[in-house]
Amino acid sequence: MTLNRLIVNQRSVLYASSFTAVLLASACAVGPDFERPAAPGVSGYIKGPLPEKTAAVQGAGGVAQTFADGKDIPAEWWKLFSSAPLNTLIEQALKDNPDLAAAEASLHQAQENLYAGEGALFPAIDANGGATREKFSPAAFGETGVPASLFTLYNASVSVSYVVDIFGGTRREIESLKAQAEAQRFQREAAYLALTANVVTASVQEASLRAQVRETQNIVDIEQNQLNVLQEQFRLGAVAKTAVLAQKAALAQAQTALAPLQKQLSQQHTTLAALTGHFPNEKLEEDFDLATLHLPEELPVSVPSQLVEQRPDIRVAEEQLHAASAEIGVATANMLPQVTLTGSYGWEAASLSKTFSPSSNVWNLGAGLVQPIFRGGELWHERRAAVEAYNKAAAQYRSTVLLAFKNVSDSLRAVQYDADTLAAQDNAARAAADSLNLAQAQFKAGAISYLALLDAEHTYAQARIGLVQAQAARFADTAALFQALGGGWWNSNPAGHEAAQDLSEEEADKLCTMDQLNPVQPDGSQDYEQDFIGEEKP
Repeated sequence: MTLNRLIVNQRSVLYASSFTAVLLASACAVGPDFERPAAPGVSGYIKGPLPEKTAAVQGAGGVAQTFADGKDIPAEWWKLFSSAPLNTLIEQALKDNPDLAAAEASLHQAQENLYAGEGALFPAIDANGGATREKFSPAAFGETGVPASLFTLYNASVSVSYVVDIFGGTRREIESLKAQAEAQRFQREAAYLALTANVVTASVQEASLRAQVRETQNIVDIEQNQLNVLQEQFRLGAVAKTAVLAQKAALAQAQTALAPLQKQLSQQHTTLAALTGHFPNEKLEEDFDLATLHLPEELPVSVPSQLVEQRPDIRVAEEQLHAASAEIGVATANMLPQVTLTGSYGWEAASLSKTFSPSSNVWNLGAGLVQPIFRGGELWHERRAAVEAYNKAAAQYRSTVLLAFKNVSDSLRAVQYDADTLAAQDNAARAAADSLNLAQAQFKAGAISYLALLDAEHTYAQARIGLVQAQAARFADTAALFQALGGGWWNSNPAGHEAAQDLSEEEADKLCTMDQLNPVQPDGSQDYEQDFIGEEKP
């Protein structure tokens, strides 16, 4: 008897599963099918062609750089600077930086949310068991004079419930979660790129500030020597008191310039410590000097159509747009009928020993249909809000693309003009050095005073500061160009950094759309203001 009932129950479940499969096979996913925005139809980043090569000078950061159109960017682009200390520091940052660890955890969180959301595609199966002590009064059924009875009811069952995704609301929700997970993946790549670029820039700035402090200290020493000479000449009556006071003011001004540089150097050091996951009082193993860095001679410049694929922030904005598109389908599905299938199989008895006997067997199958009729405009306006959220995401995507192209354009121009600035500063430093050499020779011959020699030394030290600043700008802006172009993250691990893919062909076949009446506009957008049944909204 029990076997027969079990067979009947299994057949019932099989019929229900077959019915569910038929529903899914014929189901459509409401809402727009997402289409990736087309790449901007521009041929370059700046007006006019790029120069064949930049200006070149001798010394640190002075090599001529050429622009290689269409060449790919290496994953570890910072190694093009050929600095072992820099490579070591970036390895420490990638290992210990907490922001990168937070980005990784956010990615895992989004992936787990996606896996959890995919569970809605499967039936929910629960095991239930319980024991209830009850007192029953026959008076509830009109039986008077019959004493109440006391009994215990035991039950054990397995229940199954399944929401049939007829209109694809669940699949659109999963599509949104997938897009959010992809957005987090590109957020991680953006954090990785920002971290490596910040370490390079901070290292260059530290080396620059250290050199500027050294040259400024030379200026302070020169000013102090000049003051000593003038004070001696004043004691002998050779100069007026005003000359001494003027020199004291010049010395104070030089000392005033030194303190801010020392402050910036200290702050840059603590910045590097934080980027590498260290506390400010911990000493970094690496110190940087501009002479240890080598400027990359060839700069890969991606074609504009590839930039939207390479920039992590653009890919984040694209996935956010994708998620917003899927949410329109979710809101649309909420306005349509919802079908739920339920069933349970178990036992119920008044005695624990008879709970699993054939006579205690109970089961049920059911189906429910809910069609929202009146919600006070709630569902309609939720869909309108989803449409506006999509419009917002589309505008943010366009803004992100424009900013990305601006970054590349600014970086290309900066690299070009930094080379011109360095050439000018190099000429100034060479002229100051020649003037100093001449002044030293004249001083030895007694043709000029010691004060004139100190003036030449002061001019040379100032020119050296300008030269160091120009050298640092070339290194920093070269790193900024690599960052603006995306940083080559797609080459670091093809398995782990593959580009985000749209739905597979098999999924696309299942996700036929009810919004085919929403035509694609000339700008690539879709008219989501139409009602989900294809009629104009009232």
